[in-house]
Amino acid sequence: MSSAKNTIGNIRRDAAISVFIYALPVVLMLAYFKITGQQPWKITAAEALPFKAPAVIETLFKNLSTWGLPVLTLVLGIIEFSAGLYKNKWNRNEAILDIVCFAAPKLFFRPLLVYVSLIVFPYLLPGQQNAFSWVPFWWACFIIAVADDLTQYWYHRLHHQVPWLWRFHRTHHSANYMGMAMAGRQNFIYTIFFSQIYLTSALTYLGLGYAALFVGGIKSIITLSAHSSIPWDKPLYKYRLLHPIAWILERTISTPATHHAHHADSMEDGIGYYKGNFGNMFFIWDIIFCTAKITRQYPTGYGIKHYKEEEWYAQFLWPIFKSKKEGSELSANGPMVADPEIANNAEAISPVRVVPQG
Repeated sequence: MSSAKNTIGNIRRDAAISVFIYALPVVLMLAYFKITGQQPWKITAAEALPFKAPAVIETLFKNLSTWGLPVLTLVLGIIEFSAGLYKNKWNRNEAILDIVCFAAPKLFFRPLLVYVSLIVFPYLLPGQQNAFSWVPFWWACFIIAVADDLTQYWYHRLHHQVPWLWRFHRTHHSANYMGMAMAGRQNFIYTIFFSQIYLTSALTYLGLGYAALFVGGIKSIITLSAHSSIPWDKPLYKYRLLHPIAWILERTISTPATHHAHHADSMEDGIGYYKGNFGNMFFIWDIIFCTAKITRQYPTGYGIKHYKEEEWYAQFLWPIFKSKKEGSELSANGPMVADPEIANNAEAISPVRVVPQG
């Protein structure tokens, strides 16, 4: 129980620090305006605001957010498939699960949720459409990047540290490989309550759509490349001249090495670290909250040791559909967490023991 109390204490402490971090970009922006004497919020709607995204950036990330990102994902996936990544790992059940998880959010869940959100916001925030369109583009990017990614860090971390949330995220960690095919592998409830969808919709309604588009595009590229089997960060560790760049980069954003460690099936090799490395776009959250482990190496195995290859529909649609695999966390009478060490104490909260495999 002392471990559970320590974890609860860490969560409370880190949450308090997060409040300060959330406010920091806004405070810095207002301080900048104070120093420079600018008051952009006083510009009337009739006046032209000089804070729109550059046309090239707008076009690039507008295309990226529609057809560009899926195409990029498919291209990288084809490269990985051609290189033999999925050989003997991508059976029919795993292939269907990855394809459904890739397609369903893009074709159904996210468009529907965005549509509903844009209908609801006028009622929740009447008269506030474009209320923050005066915020300069790059300041808006800074504010959104922090708010968006820190929120996702917490969303991700809590699904590992709170036992009853684990099964909604477990699908993402059941794959015994890393690659484009599994990057979007999530239970549908995890996707539906994914705060970034609503945050982006709200920001667009409030007039920060261009910045949200830009940040979303950058974040998607970083998170996809961190899940990829292509080890683009290895040259940074190999050549001494590049070590300073590697040191900064691996503490700022998620890299394949740090995120692969999060998906490891064991921590016994000293590389895998499924109890931390929760960062998505920014790895700096793990540095700040002491949930980071950097080894510059790749684990030897991925997934969940107790994975029972549950049916794709159970992994995608649990708890609506349950698995028929006896003893599975996704079965009708399955354990909350299939770790024998805590089977009799499912109420405990421990980043080390609650989630046995990342």
